[in-house]
Amino acid sequence: MSGTFHRRRVPVLALGFVSLVAGLAAGLGRLGWVTPEPVGGLLAVHGPLMVSGFLGAVIGLERAVALQARPAYVAPVLAGAGGLLLIVGSPGAAALLTLSSLGLLASSVAIVGRQRALFTVTMAGGAACWAVGNLLWTLGRPIPDAVPWWMLFLVLTIAGERLDLSRLMRPSRLGPPLFIAIVAVLVAGAAISVFETALGVGIMGGGMVALALWFARFDIARRTVRMPGLTRYVAVCLLTGYVWLAVGGALAMAAADAQAGPLYDATLHAVFLGFVFSMIFGHAPIILPAVLGLGVPFGPGLYAPLVVLTGSLAVRIIGDLGDADTLRLWGGLGGALAIVLFIGLTAATVRRGRRSRRG
Repeated sequence: MSGTFHRRRVPVLALGFVSLVAGLAAGLGRLGWVTPEPVGGLLAVHGPLMVSGFLGAVIGLERAVALQARPAYVAPVLAGAGGLLLIVGSPGAAALLTLSSLGLLASSVAIVGRQRALFTVTMAGGAACWAVGNLLWTLGRPIPDAVPWWMLFLVLTIAGERLDLSRLMRPSRLGPPLFIAIVAVLVAGAAISVFETALGVGIMGGGMVALALWFARFDIARRTVRMPGLTRYVAVCLLTGYVWLAVGGALAMAAADAQAGPLYDATLHAVFLGFVFSMIFGHAPIILPAVLGLGVPFGPGLYAPLVVLTGSLAVRIIGDLGDADTLRLWGGLGGALAIVLFIGLTAATVRRGRRSRRG
């Protein structure tokens, strides 16, 4: 379904997509697919571009639409602007992104004030984690020290959205207390990682495995995967994401003291690429109608980006674990192509749907 096309929200989303394009170019540069000259300054900020510049803008826009308050749009605009500053190498980028995360936190707290529920509190916790990570980075801590908090930003945000969308399931007495306990473990791990990296990251890894198992048991996707069409597609994306979250958690426990190298690369991309983008692929048909008023008609071709993403990431991680540079190289390229393919297919599907409705 779709409603009125909200053109005024497009520029905000476009700001985030500038960071996405730059982040993908930086990632390919780090792998060696792009020559250093055009992307040299971006190599060190590949992660911040993807997490804060792109996803911060997208999540901030979604939260502003939910809140229906004009001041809430400041956060995604600041995230997009912060991404632009990262691209041009401005030293003020981290501070601007920190302000954006604080704005998202304020919007999230306002939503909790309107509707106090486990899912709104969880998403507010995710925004708080983004702010903590950005503050650490702004205060001069190296990016790997901020990564656990950025990871929790996305994990808790997605977890909150899944809690919201799964409220139609029969309530379970065991589910909410277990969920709260798992989130407490994740946050404790991130907090400990500020002082003891290996211990904190290891605890977080265990928490991510537990959260993946929790969703495998309690998420509505395990039922809707039996249904046809778009409903099954969304469920397949979600279940695939939970597998990658478990893989990322297991790798985090194995590579708890690593802040560079192949095992660290495998851990980050299992979570940030495998888990997060599988969830993006699955949630896009739900979020685009709400944010932009654009419907995403289902077609079997939508499975193609998910297949490319899953296969290429598996190749990349095998290359990381086996120290096989060729597999890592081609797997990384496949991951970037999967994202580009998803954007292209989604845009074509939306355009086709709009033409069909006009006809």
